[in-house]
Amino acid sequence: MIVASLDPVRVVKGDLWVADGRIAAEGSGERIAGDGVLLVPGNVCAHTHLYSALARGMPYALAPPRTFVEILQRVWWRLDRALDDETVRASALVGGLEALLSGTTTLVDHHASPNAIDGSLDLIADALASLGIRSILCYETSDRDGPARARQGLAENRRFLERVARERPQLSRGLVGAHASFTLSDETLAACVAIATDRSVGLHVHAAEDGADERDAIARDGVRVVERLAEVGALDERSLLAHGVHLDDAEIRSVVTAGSTVVHNARSNMNNAVGRAHLDALAGRVALGTDGIGADMFEESRTAFFRRREEGLDVSADWPLAPLAESARLAARCFDEPLLGTLVPGAPADLVVLDYQAPAPLDEASFAGHWIFGLSSRHVRDVMVGGEWVVANRRLTRIDGAELSAEALGEARRLWQRLEEIDAHTFEPEGAFSWTA
Repeated sequence: MIVASLDPVRVVKGDLWVADGRIAAEGSGERIAGDGVLLVPGNVCAHTHLYSALARGMPYALAPPRTFVEILQRVWWRLDRALDDETVRASALVGGLEALLSGTTTLVDHHASPNAIDGSLDLIADALASLGIRSILCYETSDRDGPARARQGLAENRRFLERVARERPQLSRGLVGAHASFTLSDETLAACVAIATDRSVGLHVHAAEDGADERDAIARDGVRVVERLAEVGALDERSLLAHGVHLDDAEIRSVVTAGSTVVHNARSNMNNAVGRAHLDALAGRVALGTDGIGADMFEESRTAFFRRREEGLDVSADWPLAPLAESARLAARCFDEPLLGTLVPGAPADLVVLDYQAPAPLDEASFAGHWIFGLSSRHVRDVMVGGEWVVANRRLTRIDGAELSAEALGEARRLWQRLEEIDAHTFEPEGAFSWTA
């Protein structure tokens, strides 16, 4: 067996040992061994939207979107208003199932269901825990559905964080969620920061995914998005900024100085035609997510590499390994487990066994080349989270995957029927709701 770590790359031949849910010293606990297999740390998806799991192929009868804002108005802000408790839970189960089968052991989810807010994070946390996957959750607070919904979103974030602090569940943690600057009033943004500060957690916010976010911030306050966040104390080493495509040089310097993390979502940015983040300037403050396009981090990291490679031949194959490792460090901070994402003694035993018969020498010098040009989620055979095998021989161990998918199909049909009755959202980036409206 070959055991590999990502950052720094370390490749050794030999067995691994697990005891009491952690990587153990040689000869202690359960021995993980095998010929022709590669063992790596479990992947972390640093930004996703599990509520989109039932959306693939959903009917669409409106005029085609011409801008990013119209994509939100005509697709995603219709879908999230169609969600109820049952479809929130089903979406989480489907997303978690597919994540585990692709070798992802932690999901950082950004949830929205404006007509089913209260308790929604519990539904997601409990559904994912039933599969055995880690999660870091938040509710997407926004003023786009009015001040009452904004207050509900704030309350859901606060309530879930209080539950996590009280119960310390093994597999769930929380952040404070906020949609994006252009859908947040000053009052709501400040309230998000107040909760994050009070609970000593980070703010998980979409930042400059599209130019509309920057234009709105300038029109609203005369500053760009990152400066607006910084002015209310939303920018620190715990902050998680999704996308960051349209950050300018000054904003990037502010992000790096604050120690915040930008989550790059290559496939989503390409799909929405919003542009490319300036990843080379972010000085290692980059993690990888999918923005709801599944949770296969082998595929996401490969796409991110080729997307960057277009910019120049100086981008080497080992580039994606650093943001993948940064995603794991993000999860480590949230779980207060500094060794999470590594395979050293004492680390939580979150790992993936890949059935990979290397056709060329596999060592520290060649590992990145195998990751980009050879490895994929089809090689995932077994997955362990916290010392428990949650995938064995390509099947979930806790839940019947086929039965779960069949149940989800019925929920998807109900969701799609409701979706047909929901018009495009009317919220526009210009202006913001008043809490007294």
